[in-house]
Amino acid sequence: MAITVAAARLGAAPFAEQSPVELRPNSSIGDAQAVIYAVYRHVLGNDYLMQSERLIELESLLTSGALTVRDFVRAVAKSSLYKTKFLYPHFQTRVIELNFKHLLGRAPYSEAEVIEHLDRYENEGFDADIDSYIDTAEYESAFGDNIVPYYRSLNTRTGQTTAGFTRIFNLYRGYANSDRSQIAGKKSRLATELAMGSISPVALPSGADKSGGTYLNSEKANTPTRVFGRPQSTQARGSLYRIEIAGISQPGYPRVRRSNRTYVVPYEDLSKTLQKINKTGGRVASISRA
Repeated sequence: MAITVAAARLGAAPFAEQSPVELRPNSSIGDAQAVIYAVYRHVLGNDYLMQSERLIELESLLTSGALTVRDFVRAVAKSSLYKTKFLYPHFQTRVIELNFKHLLGRAPYSEAEVIEHLDRYENEGFDADIDSYIDTAEYESAFGDNIVPYYRSLNTRTGQTTAGFTRIFNLYRGYANSDRSQIAGKKSRLATELAMGSISPVALPSGADKSGGTYLNSEKANTPTRVFGRPQSTQARGSLYRIEIAGISQPGYPRVRRSNRTYVVPYEDLSKTLQKINKTGGRVASISRA
């Protein structure tokens, strides 16, 4: 059951409308493949996975029954694939936030939780810290050996706190968003809030109507104040759209993961601008009313 009637506007409806993915005894190969897909989607933060990146040996072990879903989740989170995507490029506090999201399906509840994991990472290493999420009573109660982790804070059956519900939206940016292409970049989303012990308003996902919630700025907060390709006189409120670009990859452009570029265009230029972005190899992070 959705935790709020605004699930669709918050981008949480797809999770509210589906049951947790579970690998039951005597499951078919097709069932196992569905579990593998669900683990990749959740644990890898909905990032695009190339065929060559798939962990084929681990997939075979899960399909044959030699690994439980919990074992498979653990192995994916300890893999060089996960480390390349999330450990190496990000600051430590951001890594901890992502581990909470990917492995426990929630945001950190307190600064003490983050500090505990930072200390374990420094003293025992990354693999030991991954174990500390998965070998817990919380993980056992929520997922056990056979259920794929999911965003528990987005529904009512888990009894999550208010802080857990609002904070997950600082980490979860919509059903089609990837944890590696968020326009807010590498910085921690929750460090200030956790240090102050405060609870911020819900940060609406990319592309959502920004009324009634807060908004996450790009990493360099470089939203322009003038309209792209149009005179200032066209800035009638309600007719302008903000397009946030996560990256440009066309040959001839610098190879960057996030350009943090933002265009503000009138409705009549929206389609033309999207076509231009597509031709330059750009990826649209979000489209919203300006």
